[in-house]
Amino acid sequence: MKKTGITGVILAGGEARRMGGGDKGLVELCGKPLIEHVLAALSPQVDTIIINANRNRERYAAYGYPVVADSRKGFQGPLAGMLSCLEEAETEFMVTVPCDSPLLPDDLVARLFRQLSEEQAEISVAHNGDRMQPVFALMAANLASSMQAFLDGGERKIDRWFEGHRLALTDFSDEPECFRNINNPAELAHMEAQLNG
Repeated sequence: MKKTGITGVILAGGEARRMGGGDKGLVELCGKPLIEHVLAALSPQVDTIIINANRNRERYAAYGYPVVADSRKGFQGPLAGMLSCLEEAETEFMVTVPCDSPLLPDDLVARLFRQLSEEQAEISVAHNGDRMQPVFALMAANLASSMQAFLDGGERKIDRWFEGHRLALTDFSDEPECFRNINNPAELAHMEAQLNG
């Protein structure tokens, strides 16, 4: 798989209510903001990167990548962030990951792309062997109008939008831990202890 033609999107636009409303992408893990862990893992796998953020845009912009806010007001969930980035993407495909999952596998994009190609799908979504991981998704960049119509209809649930498209599930049951995310201070402390051995 050539990485050219794939925009990587890091979703950092949420409210992070369980983290006390702080900006999760800027929360530090082992001395570095979470966004830096995700950037280090994702950037070698894609051609270009967009950061989706609704707050602290100057801090995110300091990483040297475009920062795109949700075009819809009121924190409408990951689909709103995906849509804003789909509208900005200039590549044939877009892959999304959350800002709070620092254990991304180095073959995430390759495996998602291979499954999408094999099944001639429009969207390829990671599955950890137990359940789908919907924000770890590779999709054709021409799906913006479909996503726009879905959101215009008052829908927000990402799984329901997937149902309207040719969907490939990509098996990551061999490394389910790579989708662990950090939702609260206790999970942050636990992961930090684990990484520090």
